[in-house]
Amino acid sequence: MGAREACGVIGAYSSKGADVTPKLLKGLEALQHRGQESWGIAVDAKPVFKKMGLAFNWYNYAQELVGYKGRAGIGHVRYSTKGRSNLNNAQPVQIGSEFSIAHNGTIVNAEHLAQAVSRVYKGKCGTDTMAAGYRLLQILREENDWFYAFERLGKELIGSYSFVILNRRGEVFAARDPRGYRPLCLGFHRGSRTYVAASESCALAAIDAEFIRDIEPGEMVRLGGPQRGLESFRFAPKTETAYCSFEYTYFAHPSSKINGVSVYEARKKVGRMLAARHHMKGDVVIPVPDSARPAALGYSVESRIPMDEGLMKDRYRRKGSIRSFIEPRQSGREEVVKRIIPIREAIQKKEVIVVDDSVVRGTSSKIIVDSLKNAGAKKVRMAVTFPPIAHPCYMGVDFPSKEELLAYQVANGDNSAAAIGKKVGRAIGVAEFQYNDIDGLAEAIGLPKSSMCFACINGDYRKLGIDPGSKIKKEMGR
Repeated sequence: MGAREACGVIGAYSSKGADVTPKLLKGLEALQHRGQESWGIAVDAKPVFKKMGLAFNWYNYAQELVGYKGRAGIGHVRYSTKGRSNLNNAQPVQIGSEFSIAHNGTIVNAEHLAQAVSRVYKGKCGTDTMAAGYRLLQILREENDWFYAFERLGKELIGSYSFVILNRRGEVFAARDPRGYRPLCLGFHRGSRTYVAASESCALAAIDAEFIRDIEPGEMVRLGGPQRGLESFRFAPKTETAYCSFEYTYFAHPSSKINGVSVYEARKKVGRMLAARHHMKGDVVIPVPDSARPAALGYSVESRIPMDEGLMKDRYRRKGSIRSFIEPRQSGREEVVKRIIPIREAIQKKEVIVVDDSVVRGTSSKIIVDSLKNAGAKKVRMAVTFPPIAHPCYMGVDFPSKEELLAYQVANGDNSAAAIGKKVGRAIGVAEFQYNDIDGLAEAIGLPKSSMCFACINGDYRKLGIDPGSKIKKEMGR
């Protein structure tokens, strides 16, 4: 089975008949941090428009986009966790002549869905999005009702998903999985009377739309429809949520509000908490750009150690604006990190506390630590806002097999964040290393621990409904 993604999606419908294409494109620009491999849009009665690269580059295709106008449409930016980075795997995906679909998440039992539709749609289910889309089409032809068709599909899906769908009638649907792994929210642009569904509220702000609310886990909404407004349908009963904790420390944009929580404030609070829990000695606090900046500020405020910009991304180079974590290949990730330049004047002859959001494979952290030492730092210590990542993610974030994860490699039976932190610190070459733990992370975010997913930390996949040795997990090719 092909690509599985934690991406960015957007859908829009104007009851006034205004062209939504400019809003889709601006929204995708605002969601660029969620995917930088490819982008695409689908609008009323037009072929899906998809390109490789950054959504910011849509200006280069302005002439091709001239005819892409419509009162309804959807868009997608892609970050793949599995599957080749090519145009075939870019989204939205056209499903027959009935609808186009875009997806943020991972359908764990995609192989099973593909087998269910293979006799009718053989060879068309190369990704989990396609498998879910063609199974929905199959059910839709039996039900002839979108809400009830999705209710049936929802009972078959295992995994994380935030879908946006554009059907041939010009209606837009948005649906979020019953656990709420990935974010999805609603907004409204008053001037054009446009309803918008997007992965994050930062996309709403980019198009001057008002935030209405988060789409609830297990909810499907229709934008447009017979009333040309907003309709809501619960396709799954309420259950315990599993909001992705990594969204709050890294993935989401700091200006976004997810599940009622300000991402910026959560990151800042995590930094304050780290400084309060463990007093590290230092002359200056340095954030790893860019997602760790709010946490470094919080750390600085609490510790009363001044913060400075000791590391800067070289934004004038080819990959200057790229996020290293969501690069599909390790060589690409290392290339991005090597373009983070130390500011010698800020760190020379100083004891530096580096604040970062996470350590996954450890290679990027070691490159950064070495660059600080080479630039004259007297001593380097590190505080990390996310707990040790010792298990793969099966819900759409590219945490690879255990064997590739530094925390798992060094743990050797230790489960505490403090014990693992000492070993990780030695591996990346810092004088002192501090991890956050699950309790601290949940407290800083401000949500009940039971409402979030920490499977990549503790290996507890029960909310997903799979066992580490199950056939479903093997289907993911891990």
